[in-house]
Parts: sequence; structure tokens; C-alpha cells
Amino acid sequence: MIELHDIPMFTCLDQKFHKELQNSIYIKKFSKNSIVFYEGDESDYLYILFEGQVQLYKTSPKGSQVQINRMKAPNTLGEYACFEKKPFPATCEFITDGVMGLMHFDKVYQYLDDKEFAWGLIKSLTSKVMLLSSLVHKETILSSEAKVADLMIEEITIFNRLKNNEIAGILNLTPETFSRVISKFKKKSIVAMENNKLKILNREHSIK
Repeated sequence: MIELHDIPMFTCLDQKFHKELQNSIYIKKFSKNSIVFYEGDESDYLYILFEGQVQLYKTSPKGSQVQINRMKAPNTLGEYACFEKKPFPATCEFITDGVMGLMHFDKVYQYLDDKEFAWGLIKSLTSKVMLLSSLVHKETILSSEAKVADLMIEEITIFNRLKNNEIAGILNLTPETFSRVISKFKKKSIVAMENNKLKILNREHSIK
């Protein structure tokens, strides 16, 4: 399992503090599809992803999910709720089996005077802001075709690992819309199936 010093936020912290912090963390195992916390829940803990992968999403008034991000270990969650002392802005669900560590906010506050730790925390928060900025851009600017093309260019392997409805969920598209886009790309010879794997044939066309 990943150790605390492997987590970006804690990497720069003096090693003498790692054991103390490690002993203060409550380790909890989760199975696939387990909810870590719901949007609107309150908590006194920073969540540390030691193993597995989670998805973060908001729920619309109609009950549909709007996916914000997928995160792999090692990573941290709940910084916003920690420092703003507000409920979680999104739901966190494991999409694999995994392990989460819970660190009480009091421990986090205790080390804020350490410059390296504070800098690591700032970088973690900044990365979350960039993710939200990217999400806003994709949801407000990109068309359905552009969303699919963007994901293909960034991570084509995901199209060969996940089911169509899962990929559609990542892109906040309906499965029907996603299937139509893929069919359109195939007809235009932008992509094709080779040895049961989706491959990009015309990268320049997919970007347009």
C-alpha cells in the first residue's frame, strides 16, 4: 500500500513527522461502488486515497450525475471542506476496491506552520481549482464531438478499458449521444477498431 510520504501534500514534510501522522490516520477499506461521502455531508476529516480509484460527482435537481473528476491513488480529498468548514460539494464513490485514510482536521492545522507542508497543501488546492476550471470549459464550450475527441487524444486507452456507458458518464453525455458520436467518427474514418481496440486514424480531423 502507498505510504503517507508518497502523498504529494506530505512528501516535503520532515520524515520525523511521518510516523506520528501515520499513527493518527484511521484506515478504512472500501469495495467497488461504495460511497465515501455524499454531497452535502459534513466531516472533520481530510481524506487520503491510499489505494484504488474514485469518482467525484454532483447530482442535478433531476437526479442525474454530473461527473467532476476521477482520481487515482495517491491523492487527497476534502481540502475545501476542511478549511472552509463547509459540507462536501460533491459525492465521492469508489469505482474500484480501495483504501482511504481519514486524518482529523486538527492534525492538518497542527502542521500549517511548516512551510513545506503549507506549500504542498497550496499546490494540492491549486490542482483542484485547475480541474474545476477544465470542467467548466468542457461543459460550457465543447460540443459532444469535441468532448469525445478531447478524451481520445488525452487517454485513448480508456476507450478500451471501460464500457460505453461508463465513458459517457465521465463526459457527462447520455449513452445514446456517446454512441452516435463514436459511429460518426467511424464513418468519417477518424477512428476504427483494430484487434478489438479503438484507434485514432486521423488525429488532426478529431481535433477540429
